[in-house]
This record gives sequence, C-alpha cells and structure tokens, in this order.
Amino acid sequence: MMSERLRGILLRHAALFWTLLGISVAVRMVLELVLPNGFDLIDLHVYVDGSASLSGGGLYSFAYDGASADFPLPFTYPPFAAFVFYPLHWLPFTLVVIVWQLLTIAALYGVVRLSQQLLWGTAATGPELRVAAALWTGVAMWMEPVRATLDFGQVNMFLVLALMWAVKSTRWWVSGLLVGLTAGIKLTPAITGMYFLARGQWRVVISSALAFGATVLLGWALIGDQARSYFTDLLGDTARVGPIGSVNNQSLRGALSRLAGHDVGSTAVFAVAMLVAAVLCVLAWRAIDAEDRLGQLLIVQFFGLLASPISWEHHWVWVVPLLIWLVHGPLWSKLGTKILCGLWALSMFVGVSTVLFRVQPDPLEFSRPAYLAWLGTVNALLTLSTLVWVALTGRRRSSLPAGPEAVAAPRGGQANAEPQAG
Repeated sequence: MMSERLRGILLRHAALFWTLLGISVAVRMVLELVLPNGFDLIDLHVYVDGSASLSGGGLYSFAYDGASADFPLPFTYPPFAAFVFYPLHWLPFTLVVIVWQLLTIAALYGVVRLSQQLLWGTAATGPELRVAAALWTGVAMWMEPVRATLDFGQVNMFLVLALMWAVKSTRWWVSGLLVGLTAGIKLTPAITGMYFLARGQWRVVISSALAFGATVLLGWALIGDQARSYFTDLLGDTARVGPIGSVNNQSLRGALSRLAGHDVGSTAVFAVAMLVAAVLCVLAWRAIDAEDRLGQLLIVQFFGLLASPISWEHHWVWVVPLLIWLVHGPLWSKLGTKILCGLWALSMFVGVSTVLFRVQPDPLEFSRPAYLAWLGTVNALLTLSTLVWVALTGRRRSSLPAGPEAVAAPRGGQANAEPQAG
C-alpha cells in the first residue's frame, strides 16, 4: 500500500534510506575482503576461466576446482555465453569481482524499479518510488537468492533485468532480441517465451526464436566441434550441472526426489506433479487482471523454476519482484497475502536451503531424514501455495486504481500498451 502517509515518510527520510542502501553496499564489499575466499566467486571463475579456454578448444572439458568449490564446476552454458564472457579474462580478476558485484547491485535496483513500472506504468515516476526502490534494494541484498548471486558471482540478476525490460518494452523486436540473447547466455530465460505466447504477441515469440537461433549458429560457426558437442551430447546431462538431490536445488524435481529418496525425474509422480503445477499456473493466470503484466510474468517464471531439473538457490532472485507484487499488488488487502509474504520473507532472510545444506548428508545422496527432506521443499511448497492463493483470490478484488498514489492498496499491472512495431 502506497498511502499518502507512506509517501510522506519516504520523501521526508529520503536521505536516510539512500544512506542505508550505501551502508548495505559498503558492508557487502567489506565482507568480500575479510571473509575467507571472499573474492573467490566460483561461478564468476567458471565464466572467466572457462571462456578463456575457448581458444584452446577445451571449453566443455574445463572444470573449476578452487578451494571454495564443493565439487569441480564445468562450464555448463551455451557457446554464446563464452563469447560474451571471453573479454573478462583479459582483466585482473579482483577488478572483475569488484565491478561485477557493484553492477549486480545496480541491476537489483533496476529490477525493483522495473517491478514498480510494470505495476503502475507511467504513474511510477515520483521521487518517493525511487526512494522506495533504494530501500527495497538495500533490504533485498540480504535475501538468500541475492546473497548467493553475489557470493557466487552469478549472472542471474542481469538476466532478470533484461527479461523484465523485454516485458516493459513497447518495441516487439527489442523484446524478442532480449529474450533470445539471454536464452543464448543461459537457457532458462527461454521460458519467458511462454509469457509472450500466452499474450498472443507472436512477433516477439518469433523474433526471440530467431535471435536464439542466431546465437546457436554463431557458436557453430566459430567453435564448430565444441558447439556441436554441447547441443548434441551435453545439453541434457544434468549431472554436469550438479547433484539433483542437493537441498540447494529447490526445483519441484529436487524436492520430490529428496522426499522419495531417489531421482523422480522419469516417474509418473513427477509427471503428475508438473501437470498440477501447470494447471495451477493457468488458473492463477486467468485469475489476475489481463493487464497485470508483472503478475503474469511471475507466474511464468515460477513455473520455470518448478519445471527446471535444477533450480539453485540463486536462481530464485525472482522472489524479489514477487514480494514487490505481493506488497503493492492487487491482493495485499487479503490476510492470506500477508501470511504468504511473511513466509517468503522469513525463508529468504533465514536462507533455509543454505542452512539445511550445512546439515544435509552427502549432496550426492537423495535419501535423508524426513525432517530435512520436508524442510527442503520450502521454495516449491511456497510457490505452489502462492499459485493456489492467487487462483482462488485473484478474481475477488475490485477494479484497478490509477497508480501508486492511491490511498488504497495499488493493483498490479495498469501499465504498458502492447509492444508495437518500431
């Protein structure tokens, strides 16, 4: 709820909230210096060192086995990602770390601002919203997905920013290009095509497919054998990505596999669970307003997190715009929404999967004590619960207000026109 009282508080204490963001950033950077292996960002090492092996033909035989890695980490991304990251190996790694961390935090701020704009469109321009975005950013930095993204030097926040920009853009070719290129860097953003497909934005769907296809052809042209190996042999090899049974894998397959004590990936149980998840997503989509673009995007992205064989804790950065949608969106006045918001926040700040990782058995083993297995379903259960709540409650709200200045709780998505040619 962006009430007049809250707007006044944000404006009167703007300097304080911006200062708190600065303190959060400073504390984060200091921790990099003082913690053991603080600058050993393992995924950033994979990006930088792995892409550096391009010229020697060893991109997909590379594995980073630094002191802070739990197991050797291969380069698991499409060839186009290696082309994007390749110039980084020419720079001192410490410099890359510092700039990468600061840009990740800047991208987080951008994600918050785009969330506001997808909720309220042209009304999301007031100075109080920029202050609110600074406050959200400073707080969200300490949520588990963002912490893990910063700890590992992951690329997730940049991808989320690009995908949200694709949804906001009024130019179909910009949207398609962003979706296709991000899918060329890390395949999971391709799920965003379902958002545009469901909205009937065919030019975006086709242009994104063409853009992704261009990244594949580029890889084939520049590193033929390595690209061929990736797309024919390695693409479906989940073992290269990491152990399915690890509690850090918060996908539906990971959660069910830990409960069952074995990989459920090819069983009827998993197929039925995914069917249930798909139905809930359809019902949730139909329950929210047709112009609630942020809500619709989140439904698609959380379906992708459930459906992916592996959704590490840092993949769940979509929780940040989800919390913004829950707090400022169409259902905030409902008690159930506040409970869900509190449960998501509690789980993210505690870092349930990270805590459980410290006490779990060997991450390569599926079987574990029942209480660990059930606690390890937290993200999947919260996602399914949120979908059920939205499906049941979404149609019961009143019409959308004009924007965040409304005294009543703002409703989501009164924002953009459909992308036009340009």
